[in-house]
Amino acid sequence: QVQLVESGGGLVQAGDSLRLSCAASGRTFSSYVMGWFRQGPGKEREFVAAISRRGGNTYYADSVKGRFTISRDDAKNTVYLQMNSLKPEDTAVYYCAAESGYGKGTTQYEYDYWGQGTQVTVSS
Repeated sequence: QVQLVESGGGLVQAGDSLRLSCAASGRTFSSYVMGWFRQGPGKEREFVAAISRRGGNTYYADSVKGRFTISRDDAKNTVYLQMNSLKPEDTAVYYCAAESGYGKGTTQYEYDYWGQGTQVTVSS
């Protein structure tokens, strides 16, 4: 069982940066693929970024590639999402998730555990 708690969301202006954090409980954090997803107003939840065990591989949605960076610190049981050059269309609730399987982590159906989400609002 893994519990995930996101933090770092807020209200920012277009062009600003934010760093989201997701702290995980348990002693097996390093054994999970970790991902970030988001759900904007009136939209379906969508993939944002994923990082493999040990952080050797990362994957991004085209809409955030070059602006967002996912990273993990297994010593701290934490995964991060650094978001730069934010746009109003990045406004959403951001969720982190943990996958115990062996997929890339680019679809929500792969994930076993989810956090409650943190709101990110980008004003124009």
